[in-house]
This record gives sequence, C-alpha cells and structure tokens, in this order.
Amino acid sequence: MPRRFGAYGGAYVPETLVPALQELEAAWRTSRRDLRFRAELSRWSHTLGGRPTPLYFAENLTRRGRGAEIWFKREDLLHGGAHKFNNALGQGLLARRMGKRRLIAETGAGQHGVATAMIGAALGLPTEVYMGSRDMERQAPNVQRMRLLGTEVHPVTSGSQTLKDAINEALRDWITNVRTTHYVLGSAVGPHPFPSMVCDFQSVIGRELRDQSRAQWGELPDLAVACVGGGSNAIGTFHPLLRTPVRLLGVEAGGRGPGVGASSLVHGSPGILHGAFSYVLQDAEGQVSDTESISAGLDYAGVGPEHAMLRDSGRVRYISVRDDQALSAFHWVAEDEGILPALEPAHALYAAVRAAARLSRRKRVVVTLSGRGDKDLEVVLRHDARSAR
Repeated sequence: MPRRFGAYGGAYVPETLVPALQELEAAWRTSRRDLRFRAELSRWSHTLGGRPTPLYFAENLTRRGRGAEIWFKREDLLHGGAHKFNNALGQGLLARRMGKRRLIAETGAGQHGVATAMIGAALGLPTEVYMGSRDMERQAPNVQRMRLLGTEVHPVTSGSQTLKDAINEALRDWITNVRTTHYVLGSAVGPHPFPSMVCDFQSVIGRELRDQSRAQWGELPDLAVACVGGGSNAIGTFHPLLRTPVRLLGVEAGGRGPGVGASSLVHGSPGILHGAFSYVLQDAEGQVSDTESISAGLDYAGVGPEHAMLRDSGRVRYISVRDDQALSAFHWVAEDEGILPALEPAHALYAAVRAAARLSRRKRVVVTLSGRGDKDLEVVLRHDARSAR
C-alpha cells in the first residue's frame, strides 16, 4: 500500500511505473538499513559535498530586524551551491546499486539539474535533464553549468514552460525507459516513495541544525524558517524538528501579488498532481493553474504531501511572500552580510526578518539558506533597473 501522510500522498501512476516504484522503494528501504551504504553516502557527502554546512550568526541582519537573533543554515555552501546535492547524491548511489545505466531529472531554477549532472559525472552515469524553456532563459548560468558537466539539457516548450512541465516530460521519458533509467526526482513531491525518500536524504539539514544549535547555545532555536516550492529543503529542515517545541514556518512564493502566485498551501485545494494527492493550484474543474514567481525554483503549482498534512495539522505555519519582498531580502543579506542568497530562500529570509522583529532579543530564528544567488544575478539586476526608471 503506497504510503500516505494522513489523506495525502499515494501513487497515482500508469501501471508501467508500478514495478519501478516498487523496485525503488525496496532498494531505498534496504539501503537505509545498510551500514555500508550509509557510510558511502556520508563519505561522498563530506568529501565531494562539503558537509557539514555551518550555522552562521547573521549579526548585521539581526540588527536590521531589531529583535531575535537570526542565524543561517548555510546550504548555499554545499557543492553546487544548494541543498539539492543531498538528494541527488542519495538517489545517484541508489541508481548505481540498482544497476541503472542512465539518470534523468527535471529542474526549475537549475540547481537540481546541476546537482544531478555533478553526481552523474562523478558516478560515470550518462545524465539528461528536462527544463522549461522559460526557466532556461532566466537561469542561463545553470544551463551552461549542466552542459559543461556533460549533461544533455532538453528544453520543454509545452504549457507554461516551467517546472510543472519539466516534470511531465521527465515522467514520460521514465515510462519509456524505465528498465535502464532512474528518474532523480528533485523535490519531496510525486508518487510514493519519492516524498519519503527525498525527505530522508534531505533530513541531514535538520539533523545538523538540531545538533549544531545545541552545541552552539545549549538548546534548540525558537523558530525555524524555510522556503517551500515542492518542499524538499523545508521538509529536510522541519522533519527532524517535528517532535520538538521549535516553531516551524514555511514560506511560499506570492508572485507579484495580489493573487495566488505559486502558493499552493495558502491558496490551493486538495487534488492530484504528478502522481500524488496534495494541495494544488487548480480551477473549479480541476485543471492545474498557471503559476507566477520571480523564483524559478518556487514556480510550481503543487507541494509535497507531507507539507499538506503538516498544514492541516497546524504543526507548520505556511505563508506567502511577494516578489518585491524577496528582492528586498536579497539586498538586505547582500549588503548586511556579504552573502548573495538565491531568490528561493530570499522569500524565507524576508519572513525570518519580519518574524524576528516580533520576538525578544533572547530568542533565536534559524533560516535555511538553501542556495546561493549567482544564478539569479541577471534576474535581480533586470528588476532593479526597472524599479529605478
């Protein structure tokens, strides 16, 4: 029976994919109990990835907030510049264990594509990535990086030409080539076992955050904040903290506002997208709505099913942040801390500063800085130029 998170999750897929999903679940469950596999994962994470990533006190940004201390979990320092490495490595090692000879992936902002390209190169597995044409234009540096790493990048020109459509094309490829190919799904979405497996590989973020905060201050933070698109960096941050008193805040993309942007947990309703039942932005007839966000990585009409359960239970609070607010946070962090954040975590950074301002100076807020902003410079500069007119 496919795993569910309350009412959410499941595996709504063609029969062709059922054996592949069962094979993947069996390999993942066996591997996570295999000490040799876990040691290999740890070794690659350390020597290639650069784990553990540090916990950083944003002293100047804290002064801007005039409230609680603000700390960053520095996933932007991971190899490739984002948290995506964690999951790509885990799935790449699983693919090799299963004897798969080819990797495919989807990507929105390009960070997952780059991470998969890196792992494919390191493991000697040919890799192909599907990416919406619109995202290829606004994330051109990552397209170039993937190609330099030996990965073939397929433009997706259907639909809104963004992440949703890239996932559609990757799934079609997987259905056709399921015997030889592993699909490295990049977020905590899709049919079981992907949401649970991606959470497993990304939970290193929350485990390190938990252990580092106890070592740094002798206690856990008061609030943990992460951006939410499909939801992989957020579930990796939140999952190890669910049974603690830490308050959890997920931040979706509000677009230009007013409107829904890409905020499926704030404005969506339950429905099926990409093989799982979760919150989806859709019309009254159940047709998936177009989304809009300055951030390619958050520009997605659905969300992982575990986030849907956490929303309904109230364990995690979810809000949305607009494009202009995320751009403000980008500049705050650049000018205050000398760090260029990706536009995805810039949404979380804005929310973290606002939340810190409402807390006493004895409190601590940790925000997962899930990626660096090199890829977004052209987008930021173009919007700054428009604002200056």
